[in-house]
Amino acid sequence: MRPTAGIPATAALLVVVLLAGGCAAPPASAPGTPTGAPAVAGQSATPAGTPSASGPFNGTDIAWLQLTVAMHERVLPLLELVPERTAQPDVRRLAAQVRDTSRTELDRSRRLLDRSGAPKTNPHEGHDMPGMVTAAELTALGAAPDAEFRRLFGRHLRAHLEQSVRVASAEQRSGADPDTTTLAGTIARTGNAYLAELTELQP
Repeated sequence: MRPTAGIPATAALLVVVLLAGGCAAPPASAPGTPTGAPAVAGQSATPAGTPSASGPFNGTDIAWLQLTVAMHERVLPLLELVPERTAQPDVRRLAAQVRDTSRTELDRSRRLLDRSGAPKTNPHEGHDMPGMVTAAELTALGAAPDAEFRRLFGRHLRAHLEQSVRVASAEQRSGADPDTTTLAGTIARTGNAYLAELTELQP
């Protein structure tokens, strides 16, 4: 896993939880409740330091949406490089499909974050997380010859899709908002479908 230095502690914890077990972070204690005491039934499970969400959103929903926005924002520049870096039609077709899907999923994720009442700032913006192409990697891709570009593109896209499916599956297990878990299911299905297409192109 790439370093998460600079990410707020609570956000980093939620990311680790999503990546490892798919469970929401431990619930914050109610005011006056001793540390380690069980939460009162029906009490909000929003982790300490995470802004309260409106409606049915829990900490896992918000953490997953924030991570999904960051991941989609980082994969789009990779996909947009394809038309100018390779003439291979199957690679261009797959990249265009994933690009259009990613734009739609990014828009839906941002709308859900708006509805959740979470802050507009994304705690993962600018950080190199699993499944994200770094600035240095993007620069190398922009200078790579066709065959090398296609090899690197396939590797980075696979990492992005696999990580997207992994965290979407965690959200499906532990999220609370129905619209958000539905989006996670869509991302998991499309991600697996694109992984199968990518495997056909690059076994």
